[in-house]
Amino acid sequence: MCAVITLKKGAGRTVKAGGLWIYDNEIASVTGSFVNGGLVSVQDFDGYPLGKGFINEQSKIRIRMMTRDAKQAIDDAFLRKRVQNAWDYRKKTVDTQSCRIIFGEADFLPGIVIDKFSDVLVVESLALGIDRMKERIVQLLKQVLAQDGIQIRGVYERSDAKVREQEGMERRKGFLGAAFDTNVLILENGVKYMVDVQNGQKTGFFLDQKYNRLAVRKLCRHADVLDCFTHTGSFALNAALAGAAQVLGVDASETGIAQARINAELNGCKDRVQFLCRDVFALLPELEQAHRQFDVVILDPPAFTKSRNSVKNAVKGYREINLRGMKLVKNGGFLATCSCSHFMTSELFAKTLQQAANQAHKRLRQVEFRTQAPDHPILWASDSSYYLKFYIFQVCEEP
Repeated sequence: MCAVITLKKGAGRTVKAGGLWIYDNEIASVTGSFVNGGLVSVQDFDGYPLGKGFINEQSKIRIRMMTRDAKQAIDDAFLRKRVQNAWDYRKKTVDTQSCRIIFGEADFLPGIVIDKFSDVLVVESLALGIDRMKERIVQLLKQVLAQDGIQIRGVYERSDAKVREQEGMERRKGFLGAAFDTNVLILENGVKYMVDVQNGQKTGFFLDQKYNRLAVRKLCRHADVLDCFTHTGSFALNAALAGAAQVLGVDASETGIAQARINAELNGCKDRVQFLCRDVFALLPELEQAHRQFDVVILDPPAFTKSRNSVKNAVKGYREINLRGMKLVKNGGFLATCSCSHFMTSELFAKTLQQAANQAHKRLRQVEFRTQAPDHPILWASDSSYYLKFYIFQVCEEP
């Protein structure tokens, strides 16, 4: 350990409150030498030790903290304990057949995500310091899983997000170890999915909606259901298997729709589920003009904003899509709607939904408010770990 980072007086409030990030404008001085991605000691302006983290001059998030213990060695024993704790938590909180085992900062391993799809691991590394540790973390995780009789047959890396460029890293995608068939069959809530970990969005499948998909089921029996932004058909298939009369799933991705049709066949419900490759924003006004009405409308859009600078435009997008969705719900029917953007706060999302309801002349009765599945834990004081807001409403005509 060579370098010591000293914070400005009054800086580091996020870290002191329990967060893991220190920004470039919070640093007063650097004593000693370091390499980008290397570990440094961090102290407050008065010399009080705050712990250790890895540094990267090419990132606005200058330091990502690994420990609050200034004397802690960041070695195999340390990493193994972090990995073991993450797995033990999942075993107690979620179905682990397929789940997110490591969720970056929320598991005190900043910048790395590892998803388990049956007997395959998918790794996403987003920070330079953790990138240098990722293969060792994967090996330790395989050892921890093996203790519970789980043998991992392959590991695939999906570090191809654009955000890596902000860390001065190239995007990377490929096998970590021996090649294997990257089409993986998983079972979630009794629904079968073929997950393409090589070419699917993000790590191949959105595990964070696991229990939200289950929550929608009770509304779908004998219902006419519209599932917008269906991706590979997850909400649509849950609706069909819950006994929906008919389901229409819509997505702009031809790849996603092709996979959704395969998944419908896997689950023996292709007779009740129709998938359509269309732009949802263009389709919904057409359905409204055709006087289509649905018992249940599900809106699961991608993040409309990935920065604070684009929040205003995102609000317009969420308001428009929910306004259209509400108009398509039969009186007394149900709307399930969500935002997966960290920058779309729960307060702003709720305000936007109310604006949409006012414009649509609808009254909303809240059935449930939910967030991401427990394998994506929300670490208080680490705002980026809280991103998914999910509402179920009954939509009523104004009296």
